[in-house]
Amino acid sequence: MGLWSDLPAWQLVLVTLGLTHITIAAVTIFLHRTQAHRALDLGAIPSHFFRFWLWLTTGMVTREWVAIHRKHHAKCETADDPHSPKTRGLHTVLWLGAWLYRQESKNQETLEKYGKGTPDDWLERHLYTPYPWLGITLMLTIDLLLFGLPGILVWLVQMVWIPFWAAGVINGLAHFWGYRNWNTTDASTNISPIGILIGGEELHNNHHAFASSARLSNRWYEFDIGWFYIRVLETLHMAKVRKLAPRLRINPNKQVADSDTVSAILGNRLQVLSNFARQVIKPVTKAELRHQVILAESQTIQTVYQFQQRLYQLWERTTISQEARLEAIQEWISAAEQTGISALEKFAHRLRGYSVIH
Repeated sequence: MGLWSDLPAWQLVLVTLGLTHITIAAVTIFLHRTQAHRALDLGAIPSHFFRFWLWLTTGMVTREWVAIHRKHHAKCETADDPHSPKTRGLHTVLWLGAWLYRQESKNQETLEKYGKGTPDDWLERHLYTPYPWLGITLMLTIDLLLFGLPGILVWLVQMVWIPFWAAGVINGLAHFWGYRNWNTTDASTNISPIGILIGGEELHNNHHAFASSARLSNRWYEFDIGWFYIRVLETLHMAKVRKLAPRLRINPNKQVADSDTVSAILGNRLQVLSNFARQVIKPVTKAELRHQVILAESQTIQTVYQFQQRLYQLWERTTISQEARLEAIQEWISAAEQTGISALEKFAHRLRGYSVIH
């Protein structure tokens, strides 16, 4: 008999979900945002707690997880990506994600190249790294003492939670299905705008667009519960955010592009080009198709394409002065506003008012 072995089934389910959610929080806050991407600094108390909890509930070694994740970003969607569904197949990553993780964790070259800067104290060297099995065995013992025989079920759920949701769903579905805010070079997607079940990791396309950001939400309708927890830790002086994704602010009343506009545009290439695709290319293409215009012969589409290429050139001309960049942007805006293409004219007007907030 366990201490809480008489809990009703529904309460046992809630307790189990609570325990697994702590594990999710530990993965996203400690392993992912703090260790892998250095997006924030954690105080000693939450840092050690998360590390200990992950040892109990997953047996994962910090250095291994960090190295594999960093390699995923460096080699994304290539044959060297440890878990890309584009190269390994969705079903393989979704159902065998934990196996792919274990295989890559044996690659010493990966660990040495991508695992730098992770904890290397006495606990890591003498307990967490050499004895990962001891943590999950201790967790089983604790579950049995607390819940009796039902504790075995609680423990099994804890053991499969991260392999399925993180190694499977995030690494698999989040590179296969969902919506995209940003036109990144990889296939990352946002599975859901409400990031609760997997701690905010549902917003995976946002993460790949701004990998070093401590906040994974970008749009007003997106919610990242991991970011909420980080803000709570900040309030308690147990965390310090180091990096956030920049956010473009638009002043619709600005009449002339200035140096602030230049900095906002050139410093946020991904956002500007993604906005161009969403605000210009998509509506213009739909309008042309409604009028049964063959796209290859559409003068409007050709004009939009030419302005897109001129927009790309703003980042390619790296040797010109800031004054020349400002002149090029002002010329682009002026020319775009005279095309007679409504979506392009609106985009140019918005572009003039760009500035950056954090």
